Amino acid sequence: MNKVIAVDDGLTPVKNFLAAKGCQVIDVEAAKQQQVSAIILSGMDENFLGIQDVIIDAPVITAKGMSPEQVWNSILEKEKQGLNS
Repeated sequence: MNKVIAVDDGLTPVKNFLAAKGCQVIDVEAAKQQQVSAIILSGMDENFLGIQDVIIDAPVITAKGMSPEQVWNSILEKEKQGLNS
């Protein structure tokens, strides 16, 4: 199954890399209505999605200072950790 990843605006290289890996890339705002495998943030927004009102069961990764490859590796690592919980 393809991963659905919500990616913050402004992270175009990350969006392109994840799409090339076969992921369905959606806007972070859409994660309120759709189950996602991970949420990738730029690190600029502390209260993404109005988080106090929304519970999302997905890892949140801050991409600040990370290459697209490092973001991908973080997604895989979080997924692996989730399976081992």
